[in-house]
Amino acid sequence: MINTAPKVEKAVLVGLILPQQPEVKLNEYLDELEFLVLTAGGETMKRFVQRMDKPNGATFVGSGKLEDIKAYVKHMEVDMVVFDDELSPSQIRNLEKEFENVKILDRTTLILDIFAARAQTAHAKTQVELAQLQYLLPRLTRMWTHLERQKGGIGMRGPGESQIESDRRVIKDKISLLKEKLRNIDKVMHTQRKSRGELVRVALVGYTNVGKSTIMNLISKSEVLAENKLFATLDTTVRKVTIGNLPFLLSDTVGFIRKLPTQLVESFKSTLDEVREADILLHVVDVSHPQFEDHILVVKNTLKDINALDKEIILVFNKVDAYENADLQEFELEGETQKSTLEELKKSWIAKENTPCVFISAKNKENIEEFKQLIYEKCAAIHKIRYPYNNFLY
Repeated sequence: MINTAPKVEKAVLVGLILPQQPEVKLNEYLDELEFLVLTAGGETMKRFVQRMDKPNGATFVGSGKLEDIKAYVKHMEVDMVVFDDELSPSQIRNLEKEFENVKILDRTTLILDIFAARAQTAHAKTQVELAQLQYLLPRLTRMWTHLERQKGGIGMRGPGESQIESDRRVIKDKISLLKEKLRNIDKVMHTQRKSRGELVRVALVGYTNVGKSTIMNLISKSEVLAENKLFATLDTTVRKVTIGNLPFLLSDTVGFIRKLPTQLVESFKSTLDEVREADILLHVVDVSHPQFEDHILVVKNTLKDINALDKEIILVFNKVDAYENADLQEFELEGETQKSTLEELKKSWIAKENTPCVFISAKNKENIEEFKQLIYEKCAAIHKIRYPYNNFLY
Protein backbone atom coordinates (compact mmCIF):
# COMPACT_ATOMS: atom_id res chain seq x y z
CA MET A 1 0.00 0.00 0.00
CA ILE A 2 1.37 3.42 -1.00
CA ASN A 3 1.89 5.86 1.88
CA THR A 4 0.19 9.11 0.85
CA ALA A 5 0.73 10.92 4.17
CA PRO A 6 2.65 14.20 3.72
CA LYS A 7 6.27 14.17 4.80
CA VAL A 8 6.91 15.71 8.21
CA GLU A 9 9.65 18.28 7.62
CA LYS A 10 12.49 18.43 10.13
CA ALA A 11 13.47 21.82 11.53
CA VAL A 12 16.07 23.40 13.79
CA LEU A 13 15.38 26.64 15.66
CA VAL A 14 17.84 29.51 16.07
CA GLY A 15 17.60 32.35 18.60
CA LEU A 16 19.79 34.95 20.27
CA ILE A 17 20.26 35.94 23.90
CA LEU A 18 20.52 39.74 23.70
CA PRO A 19 20.86 42.49 26.33
CA GLN A 20 17.16 43.29 25.85
CA GLN A 21 16.19 39.61 25.49
CA PRO A 22 17.51 37.46 28.38
CA GLU A 23 17.74 33.68 28.23
CA VAL A 24 14.45 33.09 30.07
CA LYS A 25 12.58 35.27 27.60
CA LEU A 26 14.28 33.64 24.61
CA ASN A 27 13.28 30.17 25.84
CA GLU A 28 9.66 31.34 26.00
CA TYR A 29 9.89 32.62 22.43
CA LEU A 30 11.50 29.39 21.22
CA ASP A 31 8.78 27.32 22.92
CA GLU A 32 6.26 29.33 20.96
CA LEU A 33 8.30 29.03 17.76
CA GLU A 34 8.38 25.25 18.20
CA PHE A 35 4.59 25.26 18.54
CA LEU A 36 4.39 27.31 15.34
CA VAL A 37 6.52 24.69 13.54
CA LEU A 38 4.23 21.95 14.87
CA THR A 39 1.15 23.88 13.76
CA ALA A 40 2.65 24.21 10.27
CA GLY A 41 3.18 20.44 10.13
CA GLY A 42 6.88 20.23 10.99
CA GLU A 43 8.98 18.67 13.73
CA THR A 44 11.68 20.47 15.72
CA MET A 45 14.91 18.47 16.07
CA LYS A 46 17.15 20.88 18.00
CA ARG A 47 17.55 24.46 19.21
CA PHE A 48 20.65 26.58 18.68
CA VAL A 49 21.15 29.57 20.99
CA GLN A 50 23.93 32.16 21.02
CA ARG A 51 24.62 35.08 23.35
CA MET A 52 25.44 38.28 21.40
CA ASP A 53 25.24 42.05 21.84
CA LYS A 54 23.31 42.30 18.57
CA PRO A 55 22.49 40.03 15.60
CA ASN A 56 25.24 39.52 13.02
CA GLY A 57 24.31 41.76 10.08
CA ALA A 58 25.37 39.14 7.52
CA THR A 59 24.27 35.78 8.97
CA PHE A 60 22.29 36.61 12.16
CA VAL A 61 24.57 34.32 14.24
CA GLY A 62 28.37 34.28 14.54
CA SER A 63 30.61 32.24 12.25
CA GLY A 64 31.36 29.55 14.85
CA LYS A 65 27.69 28.95 15.68
CA LEU A 66 26.88 28.97 11.97
CA GLU A 67 29.33 26.10 11.39
CA ASP A 68 27.76 24.14 14.27
CA ILE A 69 24.30 24.55 12.75
CA LYS A 70 25.53 23.58 9.27
CA ALA A 71 27.17 20.42 10.57
CA TYR A 72 24.03 19.35 12.45
CA VAL A 73 21.71 20.16 9.53
CA LYS A 74 23.85 18.10 7.15
CA HIS A 75 24.21 15.16 9.54
CA MET A 76 20.50 14.98 10.45
CA GLU A 77 19.24 15.86 6.95
CA VAL A 78 17.22 18.78 8.29
CA ASP A 79 14.76 20.41 5.87
CA MET A 80 14.61 23.94 7.27
CA VAL A 81 16.34 26.34 9.63
CA VAL A 82 13.89 28.64 11.44
CA PHE A 83 15.08 31.90 13.01
CA ASP A 84 13.08 33.46 15.84
CA ASP A 85 13.44 37.02 14.54
CA GLU A 86 12.73 38.56 11.16
CA LEU A 87 15.67 38.26 8.78
CA SER A 88 16.76 40.99 6.39
CA PRO A 89 16.91 40.24 2.64
CA SER A 90 20.73 40.20 2.73
CA GLN A 91 20.78 37.82 5.72
CA ILE A 92 18.44 35.45 3.88
CA ARG A 93 20.60 35.51 0.75
CA ASN A 94 23.78 34.85 2.72
CA LEU A 95 22.23 32.06 4.76
CA GLU A 96 20.84 30.36 1.67
CA LYS A 97 24.34 30.28 0.20
CA GLU A 98 25.58 28.65 3.40
CA PHE A 99 22.73 26.10 3.62
CA GLU A 100 22.35 24.68 0.13
CA ASN A 101 18.99 23.01 -0.57
CA VAL A 102 17.76 23.81 2.95
CA LYS A 103 14.93 26.29 3.48
CA ILE A 104 15.68 29.39 5.52
CA LEU A 105 12.62 30.72 7.35
CA ASP A 106 12.06 33.35 10.00
CA ARG A 107 9.17 33.74 12.44
CA THR A 108 7.31 36.03 10.02
CA THR A 109 7.53 33.57 7.11
CA LEU A 110 6.29 30.77 9.35
CA ILE A 111 3.29 32.72 10.64
CA LEU A 112 2.40 33.82 7.11
CA ASP A 113 2.61 30.20 5.99
CA ILE A 114 0.24 29.05 8.75
CA PHE A 115 -2.19 31.82 7.84
CA ALA A 116 -2.03 30.75 4.18
CA ALA A 117 -2.80 27.15 5.14
CA ARG A 118 -5.68 28.14 7.47
CA ALA A 119 -7.40 30.78 5.30
CA GLN A 120 -10.78 29.48 4.09
CA THR A 121 -12.85 32.40 2.82
CA ALA A 122 -12.04 34.73 -0.08
CA HIS A 123 -11.64 37.56 2.43
CA ALA A 124 -9.05 35.73 4.55
CA LYS A 125 -7.19 34.43 1.50
CA THR A 126 -6.98 37.94 0.04
CA GLN A 127 -5.70 39.38 3.33
CA VAL A 128 -3.04 36.68 3.68
CA GLU A 129 -1.90 36.98 0.07
CA LEU A 130 -1.56 40.75 0.45
CA ALA A 131 0.53 40.30 3.61
CA GLN A 132 2.74 37.72 1.90
CA LEU A 133 3.38 39.88 -1.15
CA GLN A 134 4.20 42.91 1.00
CA TYR A 135 6.69 40.78 2.89
CA LEU A 136 8.17 39.25 -0.29
CA LEU A 137 8.53 42.50 -2.24
CA PRO A 138 11.96 43.51 -0.80
CA ARG A 139 13.01 39.85 -0.95
CA LEU A 140 12.03 39.31 -4.58
CA THR A 141 15.53 38.44 -5.84
CA ARG A 142 15.96 35.86 -3.10
CA MET A 143 12.62 34.20 -3.77
CA TRP A 144 13.28 34.13 -7.51
CA THR A 145 16.28 31.82 -7.11
CA HIS A 146 14.80 30.09 -4.07
CA LEU A 147 11.75 28.86 -5.98
CA GLU A 148 13.84 27.44 -8.79
CA ARG A 149 15.38 25.12 -6.23
CA GLN A 150 12.65 24.56 -3.63
CA LYS A 151 8.95 24.11 -4.19
CA GLY A 152 6.22 23.20 -1.74
CA GLY A 153 6.32 22.46 1.97
CA ILE A 154 6.34 24.72 5.01
CA GLY A 155 7.06 28.36 4.21
CA MET A 156 6.36 27.94 0.51
CA ARG A 157 2.58 28.17 0.46
CA GLY A 158 0.90 31.27 -0.85
CA PRO A 159 1.22 33.54 -3.87
CA GLY A 160 3.59 31.14 -5.59
CA GLU A 161 6.09 31.54 -8.38
CA SER A 162 3.66 32.93 -10.97
CA GLN A 163 3.29 36.27 -9.13
CA ILE A 164 7.01 36.91 -8.55
CA GLU A 165 8.78 35.51 -11.58
CA SER A 166 8.40 38.60 -13.80
CA ASP A 167 9.58 41.68 -11.93
CA ARG A 168 8.94 44.05 -9.04
CA ARG A 169 6.37 46.02 -11.03
CA VAL A 170 4.19 42.92 -11.38
CA ILE A 171 4.25 42.45 -7.60
CA LYS A 172 3.32 46.08 -6.98
CA ASP A 173 0.46 45.82 -9.48
CA LYS A 174 -0.76 42.68 -7.72
CA ILE A 175 -0.61 44.42 -4.33
CA SER A 176 -2.68 47.31 -5.72
CA LEU A 177 -5.28 44.89 -7.08
CA LEU A 178 -5.49 43.02 -3.77
CA LYS A 179 -5.91 46.27 -1.84
CA GLU A 180 -8.74 47.28 -4.17
CA LYS A 181 -10.33 43.85 -3.76
CA LEU A 182 -10.10 44.19 0.02
CA ARG A 183 -11.69 47.64 -0.11
CA ASN A 184 -14.65 46.17 -2.02
CA ILE A 185 -14.97 43.25 0.41
CA ASP A 186 -14.76 45.69 3.33
CA LYS A 187 -17.64 47.74 1.90
CA VAL A 188 -19.80 44.61 1.72
CA MET A 189 -18.86 43.60 5.27
CA HIS A 190 -19.50 47.12 6.56
CA THR A 191 -22.97 46.97 5.01
CA GLN A 192 -23.54 43.59 6.65
CA ARG A 193 -22.53 44.99 10.04
CA LYS A 194 -24.89 47.95 9.63
CA SER A 195 -27.74 45.63 8.65
CA ARG A 196 -27.45 43.80 11.97
CA GLY A 197 -29.17 46.73 13.63
CA GLU A 198 -28.33 48.14 17.02
CA LEU A 199 -27.96 44.88 18.92
CA VAL A 200 -25.27 44.95 21.61
CA ARG A 201 -22.07 43.53 20.13
CA VAL A 202 -19.61 41.39 22.07
CA ALA A 203 -16.23 40.24 20.67
CA LEU A 204 -13.89 37.51 21.89
CA VAL A 205 -10.25 38.60 21.82
CA GLY A 206 -7.08 37.11 23.21
CA TYR A 207 -3.76 35.44 22.56
CA THR A 208 -3.84 32.58 20.09
CA ASN A 209 -4.84 29.15 21.44
CA VAL A 210 -6.46 30.37 24.67
CA GLY A 211 -9.86 28.77 23.97
CA LYS A 212 -11.86 31.59 22.30
CA SER A 213 -13.49 29.25 19.78
CA THR A 214 -14.39 26.73 22.51
CA ILE A 215 -16.10 29.53 24.45
CA MET A 216 -17.85 30.66 21.25
CA ASN A 217 -19.19 27.15 20.68
CA LEU A 218 -20.28 26.83 24.30
CA ILE A 219 -22.20 30.10 24.50
CA SER A 220 -23.62 30.27 20.96
CA LYS A 221 -24.12 26.50 20.42
CA SER A 222 -22.30 26.85 17.09
CA GLU A 223 -19.54 24.71 15.58
CA VAL A 224 -16.50 26.93 15.11
CA LEU A 225 -13.26 25.00 14.56
CA ALA A 226 -11.48 24.61 17.90
CA GLU A 227 -8.24 22.67 18.21
CA ASN A 228 -4.94 22.78 20.08
CA LYS A 229 -3.11 24.61 17.30
CA LEU A 230 -2.07 28.22 16.86
CA PHE A 231 -4.38 30.33 14.66
CA ALA A 232 -7.11 27.68 14.35
CA THR A 233 -9.51 30.55 13.55
CA LEU A 234 -8.74 33.21 10.94
CA ASP A 235 -12.17 34.22 9.70
CA THR A 236 -14.38 36.19 12.04
CA THR A 237 -17.50 34.25 13.04
CA VAL A 238 -20.57 36.17 14.23
CA ARG A 239 -23.55 34.55 15.97
CA LYS A 240 -26.72 35.91 17.52
CA VAL A 241 -26.85 34.75 21.14
CA THR A 242 -29.59 35.09 23.77
CA ILE A 243 -28.91 34.90 27.49
CA GLY A 244 -32.08 34.98 29.51
CA ASN A 245 -34.31 37.19 27.38
CA LEU A 246 -31.53 39.45 26.09
CA PRO A 247 -30.22 39.01 22.52
CA PHE A 248 -26.74 40.19 21.47
CA LEU A 249 -24.15 39.49 18.77
CA LEU A 250 -21.04 37.45 19.66
CA SER A 251 -17.99 37.39 17.35
CA ASP A 252 -14.88 35.20 17.45
CA THR A 253 -11.74 36.79 15.99
CA VAL A 254 -8.19 35.83 15.02
CA GLY A 255 -5.82 35.33 17.94
CA PHE A 256 -2.87 37.62 18.64
CA ILE A 257 0.76 36.56 19.14
CA ARG A 258 4.10 38.10 20.09
CA LYS A 259 6.10 39.51 17.19
CA LEU A 260 3.00 39.41 14.97
CA PRO A 261 4.13 40.48 11.48
CA THR A 262 3.20 44.10 10.80
CA GLN A 263 2.01 43.07 7.33
CA LEU A 264 -0.62 40.82 8.92
CA VAL A 265 -1.78 43.49 11.36
CA GLU A 266 -2.24 45.90 8.44
CA SER A 267 -3.98 43.46 6.08
CA PHE A 268 -6.22 42.03 8.83
CA LYS A 269 -7.41 45.42 10.06
CA SER A 270 -10.71 44.93 8.23
CA THR A 271 -11.26 41.63 10.04
CA LEU A 272 -10.47 43.39 13.31
CA ASP A 273 -13.25 45.91 12.60
CA GLU A 274 -15.47 43.48 14.55
CA VAL A 275 -13.27 44.24 17.56
CA ARG A 276 -13.20 48.00 16.97
CA GLU A 277 -16.97 48.21 16.57
CA ALA A 278 -17.84 45.94 19.52
CA ASP A 279 -19.46 47.32 22.66
CA ILE A 280 -17.85 44.76 24.98
CA LEU A 281 -14.61 42.78 24.65
CA LEU A 282 -14.22 39.38 26.30
CA HIS A 283 -10.44 39.20 26.76
CA VAL A 284 -9.80 35.45 27.08
CA VAL A 285 -6.63 34.39 28.93
CA ASP A 286 -5.14 30.89 29.30
CA VAL A 287 -4.55 31.03 33.07
CA SER A 288 -2.65 27.71 32.97
CA HIS A 289 0.07 29.16 30.71
CA PRO A 290 3.22 30.18 32.64
CA GLN A 291 3.49 33.44 30.67
CA PHE A 292 -0.19 34.43 30.71
CA GLU A 293 0.62 37.91 32.07
CA ASP A 294 2.89 38.54 29.07
CA HIS A 295 0.06 37.38 26.81
CA ILE A 296 -2.32 39.87 28.45
CA LEU A 297 0.16 42.67 27.70
CA VAL A 298 0.56 41.56 24.05
CA VAL A 299 -3.21 41.63 23.56
CA LYS A 300 -3.54 45.05 25.22
CA ASN A 301 -0.78 46.46 23.01
CA THR A 302 -2.44 45.03 19.89
CA LEU A 303 -5.81 46.49 20.92
CA LYS A 304 -4.05 49.82 21.41
CA ASP A 305 -2.56 49.54 17.89
CA ILE A 306 -6.04 49.11 16.36
CA ASN A 307 -7.62 51.81 18.59
CA ALA A 308 -9.84 49.39 20.51
CA LEU A 309 -8.74 49.89 24.13
CA ASP A 310 -11.63 52.22 24.98
CA LYS A 311 -14.15 49.36 25.27
CA GLU A 312 -15.83 47.71 28.20
CA ILE A 313 -13.49 44.75 28.83
CA ILE A 314 -14.14 41.55 30.79
CA LEU A 315 -11.07 39.46 31.63
CA VAL A 316 -11.99 35.79 31.16
CA PHE A 317 -9.40 33.50 32.74
CA ASN A 318 -9.97 30.18 30.95
CA LYS A 319 -8.52 26.68 31.52
CA VAL A 320 -8.71 26.73 35.32
CA ASP A 321 -8.96 22.92 35.09
CA ALA A 322 -5.41 22.80 33.70
CA TYR A 323 -4.20 25.20 36.42
CA GLU A 324 -5.73 23.13 39.21
CA ASN A 325 -4.39 19.85 37.84
CA ALA A 326 -0.85 21.20 37.67
CA ASP A 327 1.52 21.65 40.60
CA LEU A 328 1.22 24.94 42.43
CA GLN A 329 2.55 27.74 40.24
CA GLU A 330 6.02 28.73 41.40
CA PHE A 331 7.91 31.98 41.07
CA GLU A 332 11.05 33.44 42.57
CA LEU A 333 10.88 36.30 45.04
CA GLU A 334 14.00 37.61 46.79
CA GLY A 335 15.69 34.23 46.63
CA GLU A 336 12.73 32.31 48.07
CA THR A 337 10.36 30.07 46.15
CA GLN A 338 6.79 31.26 46.59
CA LYS A 339 3.67 29.35 45.56
CA SER A 340 0.47 30.79 44.19
CA THR A 341 -2.78 28.82 44.43
CA LEU A 342 -5.67 29.51 42.09
CA GLU A 343 -7.61 31.19 44.92
CA GLU A 344 -4.68 33.51 45.64
CA LEU A 345 -4.42 34.26 41.93
CA LYS A 346 -8.12 35.13 41.77
CA LYS A 347 -7.84 37.49 44.74
CA SER A 348 -4.75 39.23 43.39
CA TRP A 349 -6.21 39.84 39.94
CA ILE A 350 -9.63 40.89 41.15
CA ALA A 351 -7.93 43.27 43.58
CA LYS A 352 -5.45 44.87 41.19
CA GLU A 353 -7.57 45.10 38.02
CA ASN A 354 -10.32 47.64 37.46
CA THR A 355 -11.58 45.24 34.80
CA PRO A 356 -14.26 42.68 35.77
CA CYS A 357 -12.71 39.18 36.06
CA VAL A 358 -14.17 35.70 35.84
CA PHE A 359 -12.42 32.32 36.11
CA ILE A 360 -13.84 29.47 34.01
CA SER A 361 -13.12 26.18 32.27
CA ALA A 362 -14.83 26.16 28.88
CA LYS A 363 -13.70 22.56 28.34
CA ASN A 364 -15.26 21.28 31.59
CA LYS A 365 -18.10 23.87 31.59
CA GLU A 366 -16.98 25.14 34.99
CA ASN A 367 -18.34 28.47 36.33
CA ILE A 368 -20.12 29.11 33.02
CA GLU A 369 -23.33 30.38 34.66
CA GLU A 370 -21.42 33.12 36.53
CA PHE A 371 -19.70 33.98 33.23
CA LYS A 372 -23.04 34.23 31.40
CA GLN A 373 -24.52 36.32 34.21
CA LEU A 374 -21.63 38.79 33.94
CA ILE A 375 -22.11 39.09 30.17
CA TYR A 376 -25.87 39.53 30.70
CA GLU A 377 -25.37 42.36 33.20
CA LYS A 378 -22.92 44.23 30.96
CA CYS A 379 -25.11 43.80 27.87
CA ALA A 380 -28.24 44.80 29.78
CA ALA A 381 -26.61 48.03 30.95
CA ILE A 382 -25.84 49.01 27.34
CA HIS A 383 -29.26 47.81 26.16
CA LYS A 384 -31.02 50.01 28.70
CA ILE A 385 -29.26 53.09 27.35
CA ARG A 386 -29.82 52.12 23.72
CA TYR A 387 -33.46 51.07 24.18
CA PRO A 388 -34.81 52.96 27.22
CA TYR A 389 -38.40 52.07 26.25
CA ASN A 390 -37.55 48.35 26.41
CA ASN A 391 -36.62 48.23 30.08
CA PHE A 392 -39.48 45.86 30.87
CA LEU A 393 -37.09 43.10 29.67
CA TYR A 394 -35.00 43.33 32.84
